Amino acid sequence: MKIARFSHSGAINFGLLDDDALVVLDGDPMYAGFDTTGERVPLAEATLLAPVIPRSKIVAIGKNYHDHAAEMGGTAPEEPLLFLKPNTAVVGPHDRIVLPPQSRQVEHEGELAVVIGSVAKNVRASDAASVIYGYTIANDVTARDLQRADGQWSRAKGFDTFCPLGPVIETEFTQDQAVIETRVNGDVRQHAPLTDMIHSVGSIIEYASAVFTLLPGDVILTGTPAGVGALVAGDTVEVEVTGIGTLANRVG
Repeated sequence: MKIARFSHSGAINFGLLDDDALVVLDGDPMYAGFDTTGERVPLAEATLLAPVIPRSKIVAIGKNYHDHAAEMGGTAPEEPLLFLKPNTAVVGPHDRIVLPPQSRQVEHEGELAVVIGSVAKNVRASDAASVIYGYTIANDVTARDLQRADGQWSRAKGFDTFCPLGPVIETEFTQDQAVIETRVNGDVRQHAPLTDMIHSVGSIIEYASAVFTLLPGDVILTGTPAGVGALVAGDTVEVEVTGIGTLANRVG
């Protein structure tokens, strides 16, 4: 089931994607369930928004693919490498990624994102599915020069617009056969099966929930494969995950 958050006729609603239309829901399905209003909105007439705005935090994982760790000049850490992004970094499909004047090297990082659906503390990996609401796509945009200069990642990854999410949340996603691909102006930059992740979604949730409580609406970014590269004004960057869709954003 694909859940969208969208604007139409001056209102913001949630809906279920049904072919080329959105079946309008009575409220936020994370809290209100899946009762519908009976209205259908043509997808072509709706503006898709970020499918979730984390009320608490975005938890991200660094160097979770061996090839990406190597391209960054090191080896992958034995345990998940946690960092946080502010929820003010979130934008939706087709929104603009704003290049900050402080940086001269902004790069894309396409990632699978996990949306938490219930309060989660000290969750075992084997029980992780019980706290997952669904999956979406993220671009962990990074000011690489600032990341190197600061020695920690908050500023480099925390600018407004540096966390595009979307286009929908897929509640029935399985990653066994799924591939992630990032394209810039149509050219493939990143391509890898999600099974190449070093730390699984379940192990990431176990590790993170042992540190801090995960709350409904929190988003976990699961790491990026090799092939990160520069974004410049005028670019269009697309991140596609099999079974979820394509997240596209312009750069400026």
